[in-house]
Amino acid sequence: MFSSGFRTCAGCHNEIGHGRFLSCMGAVWHPECFCCHACNQPIYDYEFSMSGNHPYHKTCYKERFHPKCDVCKQFIPTNMNGLIEYRAHPFWLQKYCPSHEVDGTPRCCSCERMEPRESRYVLLDDGRKLCLECLDSAVMDTNECQPLYLEIQEFYEGLNMKVEQQVPLLLVERQALNEAMEGEKTGHHHLPETRGLCLSEEQTVSTILRRPRMTGNKIMEMITEPYRLTRRCEVTAILILYGLPRLLTGSILAHEMMHAWLRLKGYRTLTPDIEEGICQVLAHLWIESEIMAGSGSNAASTSSSSSSSTSSKKGGRSQFERKLGDFFKHQIESDTSVAYGDGFRAGNRVVQQYGLKRTLEHIRLTGTLPF
Repeated sequence: MFSSGFRTCAGCHNEIGHGRFLSCMGAVWHPECFCCHACNQPIYDYEFSMSGNHPYHKTCYKERFHPKCDVCKQFIPTNMNGLIEYRAHPFWLQKYCPSHEVDGTPRCCSCERMEPRESRYVLLDDGRKLCLECLDSAVMDTNECQPLYLEIQEFYEGLNMKVEQQVPLLLVERQALNEAMEGEKTGHHHLPETRGLCLSEEQTVSTILRRPRMTGNKIMEMITEPYRLTRRCEVTAILILYGLPRLLTGSILAHEMMHAWLRLKGYRTLTPDIEEGICQVLAHLWIESEIMAGSGSNAASTSSSSSSSTSSKKGGRSQFERKLGDFFKHQIESDTSVAYGDGFRAGNRVVQQYGLKRTLEHIRLTGTLPF
């Protein structure tokens, strides 16, 4: 437009005079004064974008406001209806293109975050992938796990639930865990992948003898040995999947130790929702105790892996490890399965109401939770 009278520019607040001007946003502007709120350069394009009362170049608006994928780092594309559609992890809030759910993009087997293109997760020998943050505190062999085992035994003693019998704890590969699961006559297992087992049958299990060596981003030279389980009591061993962070390993171990405690104390055969639910309550209680202990605590200083042991003794867990504890707690609380999820929520509710001791006594007598 060309001005033919007195007008004031909304940008510089000077008179426009006779000449070209822009009329938009309920005001008039010198063409050079109508600038992008992001780059402060004049907007000469026929179309522009708005956010609040601020104008933007369309490219600047996209750069600032259009979400980018946390995996491929590209702008998340619009769908067939012209809408921006993306997926987001419910805990980590990692945003990613829907295509990454079907294009083979790997997830960390511990924290579930997708592998960003600019980083490389560690490939375990059984095909699982582990992000570097989870690898930092991963427990890799049976010997590394023993301090954590003692710590959880002390946790049970603090609840007046001491496990008197000496139950072997073995870290195993996925194949060995699956084979041991097939060797059990009874049991309820968490699908799609079981990460811990409380065994009652005599069998031979292949356990990880020494921490494997890492070459590049692959775990190499896994050294295992056969371990013959003999039945001296109702429980022959506890097996835990190797390569998981200390807090996840600990929560699985706390869960399986509850199975052992129930069997050793002579509890009747319980329905899956009762038994798995109360075992999840103990896993949840242990994680809560670790979170509450905070950085620099005694609980944090007894770490199972060489890397996490060093960092813990120097002053507690990293910020990521504390966040990881919150995530594992969230996983238990939001589990959608009937036995593990609904069972936990029902068990946790009555433990909050009646206390753990009274709840366990009621389960022992009736096989059900108190009302």
